[in-house]
Amino acid sequence: MSRRLLPVARQGEGSRFFITEDGRRKVTPLFIVLMVVEATDLLFAMDSIPAVLGISKDAFIIYTSNVCAILGLRSLFFVVSSLMEKFHLLKIALGVILGFVGVKMLLEYFYKIPIGVSLAVIAGCLVAAVVASLVFPKPPEVAQAPEAGKQPEAPAREQERG
Repeated sequence: MSRRLLPVARQGEGSRFFITEDGRRKVTPLFIVLMVVEATDLLFAMDSIPAVLGISKDAFIIYTSNVCAILGLRSLFFVVSSLMEKFHLLKIALGVILGFVGVKMLLEYFYKIPIGVSLAVIAGCLVAAVVASLVFPKPPEVAQAPEAGKQPEAPAREQERG
């Protein structure tokens, strides 16, 4: 898509974003990579808006939390990603939290759940997932069986004899 909108150079030159090629100013592939990374940052920041609205209606809190999300979410993503490997039940807890926030937003017209209760549910889900992951560790991966119709390879000694 970026090649349709922007003149893209055939090759990049080190750490430069723009170069002159064939008498025209063009963007380098590094510039396109930067655009993709920043677009994902914005996507993750937009994703956090419903979560913040589930906790508070204060415009200052919503604005500042999203600014912080844009500034630090990429590094936080890698932290959460590594935690997902260590605590395998964290995915389930995050799903439960997102479901809770969605239900809370739907019920808000009829009943307002206090902020303290919301934070307690979120913290409780996270703590429960971490503790459960430590108590019930993920079973080791089972080696896959050989493909159907293939015989397992014999050890070298048996091949020499036979």
